[in-house]
Amino acid sequence: MNAATKHTLNPKLEIAVILTDRKGSIKWVNEDFTKITGYDLKEVKGKKPSILQGKNTEPEVVESIKNALSNLQPIKTEITNYRKNDEEYLCKLVIYPLFDENQELTNFLAFEIDGDKIKNDKEIGILQLNPRYSKSSLSNTKALDIFIRLNTLFENEKVYLNSELKLKELAERLGTNTRYLSQVVNKETGCNLIHFINEFRIKEAKKKIIDPGYRHLTTFGIAQHCGFRNKSTFYKVFKEFEGVTPKDFVRNLK
Repeated sequence: MNAATKHTLNPKLEIAVILTDRKGSIKWVNEDFTKITGYDLKEVKGKKPSILQGKNTEPEVVESIKNALSNLQPIKTEITNYRKNDEEYLCKLVIYPLFDENQELTNFLAFEIDGDKIKNDKEIGILQLNPRYSKSSLSNTKALDIFIRLNTLFENEKVYLNSELKLKELAERLGTNTRYLSQVVNKETGCNLIHFINEFRIKEAKKKIIDPGYRHLTTFGIAQHCGFRNKSTFYKVFKEFEGVTPKDFVRNLK
C-alpha cells in the first residue's frame, strides 16, 4: 500500500474548537464542533462544556480536568462524551487557560476530535500540548477560525505538496486575504506563512525519506513530491529545520 492510498483511507479530520469565558461558559464553537456533537452555537452558548457529558463519562477524568484548570494548567486527556442524539463517543482533547498581557485569566480554549474515528492523534499537531496558545487571549474568534481551518486543510488535503500553491488562492479558500492570513499565522506560530508551509513540507519529506516505498528516489526527488521546486532551496530549508543537510539526515538513519 503506497502513501497516497494510506492517506485516502484516513477519515476526514474534524477538529472541534470551544472557547469559553474565564468561568467556563461557552462563548463560541466552530463548525466542526457542530459536525461532531450535533449542537450548534446557539444551543450551547452560555452553557458549560459538561452539556456533552453523560452516564458513562468518567468522573475521574472530569476531576482531573477541573484540577488542572483550577490551577491554570493546560491538560491533554480523553473522555467519554455524548452527541445531541445521545450517541456516546470518545473525545480526545486539549484545553488551555488563556491570559491577557497582564497574565490575568481571560478564557479557556479546547481543541477536540472524535477518538472513535481517529485512533492516533500523534500526527495532529494542534492536538499536542503547545504553550503558544496560553500566550494569547485569542479573543478574535475569526482569526482562530481561520487558523483552525488552515490546519485542517493542510491535514486533510495536504495542499502544501503542490509546488504551484499560490498564497492568494490559499487565502481565498479560507475566505480571507494574504495579508490577514499572514497576520493570523504569525500570531499563532510566531513565524511567517512561508515558514509555516515549509514546516509541513519538511515533515512530509522526512516521512518519505524514511519510507522504503520512496527508496528509488533521490532526496531532491522526494523534495519535489513535497512541494519544493528548487534543490538549493530544499537543502537550505531542510537544514534550517533539522540542523543537518538531507544527505546527513539519511546518513544518520543508516
